[in-house]
Amino acid sequence: MSAQQVQILQLKGNSFQLNMNELQSILLADNVKDLPVVVVSVAGAYRQGKSFLLNFLLQYLRNNGRPNWLRDMTIPFEGFEWKPGYERHTIGILLWKEVFLMTKSNGEKVAVLLMDTQGTFGCESTLKDNTMIFSLSMLTSSVQVYNLMNNIMEDDLQHLQFFTEYGRLAPKESGKTFQKLLFLVRDWRSACEYKYGAEGGRKLLERRLAIKEGQAKELKELRERIKLCFSEIGCFLMPTPGEKVHVSSAFGYALIFHAILLWLPFVINRSSYFLGKN
Repeated sequence: MSAQQVQILQLKGNSFQLNMNELQSILLADNVKDLPVVVVSVAGAYRQGKSFLLNFLLQYLRNNGRPNWLRDMTIPFEGFEWKPGYERHTIGILLWKEVFLMTKSNGEKVAVLLMDTQGTFGCESTLKDNTMIFSLSMLTSSVQVYNLMNNIMEDDLQHLQFFTEYGRLAPKESGKTFQKLLFLVRDWRSACEYKYGAEGGRKLLERRLAIKEGQAKELKELRERIKLCFSEIGCFLMPTPGEKVHVSSAFGYALIFHAILLWLPFVINRSSYFLGKN
């Protein structure tokens, strides 16, 4: 495991164990302990490129969004461990030890942390495992990226609603249970209907979460519960990086970067999802 990649939640037998020592070493560091913390987490089905995606975000943060932040794409990124294939790689919940100090639009300084999560619905994970990982990810994150492939399907919403119901059992002081949710649709292939990026994502999400006359009761309730759970919900449509990515063992660095490049400024610079208004 990378020296900068810390497993803060791991499965021990039939229960999860929190690594308090590592967590405290990050959050109680002198340059962090007095600052508000912004946690950006990526969650979703296993083997869908979550760790790989986070490494682009890591590279962007390290270079503070400078125009030349993207270095030679033929050289693999250093960051969260990942590998192509069908077997799961990330287990439990991981944090990147390097904390990024940034300033919000209102001048407030915050400490930014990146969180990687075990993919849901893998062959080696139980429903309990999936529920615990996803729910804890949502409860602790400032921005929860829901990583999806191709489209927002009805079962994606059902899974999300199931995990949010579990998380809502946790006590809260007031307001929404969770903070900000961003649907990230990878390999979107219908740009003729909804354009790539935030605007197309907004229109797609409005349609997917719409409550219509004559709609089945359970579909209406599902959408109402999702909207009630989060302080803010958005969507971003990302183009496919090309067929070579899907067949190349090197994962096609030079081809995938342009899709990630569209998403990063939206999350980091222009969107309240990241260093938001709250």
